[in-house]
Amino acid sequence: MFFYLPPWDHPIQFDPAVLFVEFAALADLLYASLADRSTPQKLASLSRYHLLIIDELGYMPMDKQRANLFFQLVSKLYETGSIILTTNMPFDEWDKVFGDTIASAAIIDRLVHHSHIFHIQGHGYRMKDKLKADASA
Repeated sequence: MFFYLPPWDHPIQFDPAVLFVEFAALADLLYASLADRSTPQKLASLSRYHLLIIDELGYMPMDKQRANLFFQLVSKLYETGSIILTTNMPFDEWDKVFGDTIASAAIIDRLVHHSHIFHIQGHGYRMKDKLKADASA
């Protein structure tokens, strides 16, 4: 599943304010901000990006604190920034990642409003390359 969430359904124009980050690394970054009490500053810093590309949601479950921090980030970006999010998990399994049906529903609600969802099926590019190599051997 692939999300493209433009602010107010306007197309994104090229801007260097783009961040690509794996979901687990982002959750850990936000969680670490609790220790030095820099969470508001970290959320503000991340929300300044015009586009956040968050890769691999769902490969590792998280505790409720990390889920809450991710919700805060999504809420801060809601209708002001854009998010591209990649995952192999259908919405009905997001409770397993966030550990809470309420948090999952709130995150999904904000992500899908004004979004374009692309369901991509088939082999990933790594598998496709491997299949090509095996076929020519």
